[in-house]
Amino acid sequence: MKRVLFLGLLALALPLAAFANSSTDFVVLSSGGLGVGSTVTLNSTLNAVLGFNGGGLVTGSLGTFSFTTGALLSSSGGVETFASGGSFEITGNGTGGLPNGVIFKGTFSGPVTLIESAEQSTLSCDVIRGCSVTGTWLNTGKTVSGSFNLQEDPGVLIGVFNVQGPSPVPEPGTLSMLGTGLLGLGLLVRRKLKA
Repeated sequence: MKRVLFLGLLALALPLAAFANSSTDFVVLSSGGLGVGSTVTLNSTLNAVLGFNGGGLVTGSLGTFSFTTGALLSSSGGVETFASGGSFEITGNGTGGLPNGVIFKGTFSGPVTLIESAEQSTLSCDVIRGCSVTGTWLNTGKTVSGSFNLQEDPGVLIGVFNVQGPSPVPEPGTLSMLGTGLLGLGLLVRRKLKA
């Protein structure tokens, strides 16, 4: 009987656990460049999203992606370090399954590093360098952290923001199926206890 109860709970918990740990990648491809000065700025089109609300890869003009780092802290040998803070915002335009309006809003929680060479520039905010982008999914109010890496080759800029995905709001049908399943499982356990 305990085995039946354990299997039932496991069957319910596994899909929820897998869904809770899903991540979302936002990709920016741009022919423009970074604005580098006392801060680093980017205002670009959001070109691809993978895993938003559990969905697959969606491409096209999906919205905007913009950020501004904190102020320049140091510069040495082609490596510039910018302070935490600044702003980080992703806005959807209502296409590709993204809502219309601001989706994610946050800041850089640690120093952002810009490495420049003659061939390319790389902007990084990741755990290895003690940085993350910390912000809020505005559709759920959930606060999460993620990494951001951007590479600028001559004429092409590619940026990827990876963050734990927002949990979609369950549909009423899904909730009723879950409730019915739990009710059935409870009745099965009750029947086994009486026997």
